[in-house]
Amino acid sequence: MRLRFQADNDLRFGIVKAVRRREPAVDFASALEAGLDGVPDPVLLDRAAAEGRVLVSHDRRTMIDHFRDHLAARKSSPGVLIVSQGSAIGEVVDALVLLWALSEPAELQDQVHYVPSISRHFFTQ
Repeated sequence: MRLRFQADNDLRFGIVKAVRRREPAVDFASALEAGLDGVPDPVLLDRAAAEGRVLVSHDRRTMIDHFRDHLAARKSSPGVLIVSQGSAIGEVVDALVLLWALSEPAELQDQVHYVPSISRHFFTQ
């Protein structure tokens, strides 16, 4: 089974588009397409978990705290990927496609990772 991604409200749509263009088989839903635009983070985490999607966000300021609360409530999650606002889109796309191609969903379960740095840690040359 492959990773499936869910963009949150603040993730630049250009990242979603670029991932889809690079690898059309990647299942990456935008917040708008999933009807999640403007939805509070805790609800977004619940919905992503219910649909088996790894949440991808720029929001490291509040999302990580909401994720901790989610886990503290004994809820599971496919994981959260935090994308630095300053990262080049190409590096982010490379990392997401690499994760999609080489990772199993269980490897990200109930964890937060930073993109694109996760690809340097998981997939060293």
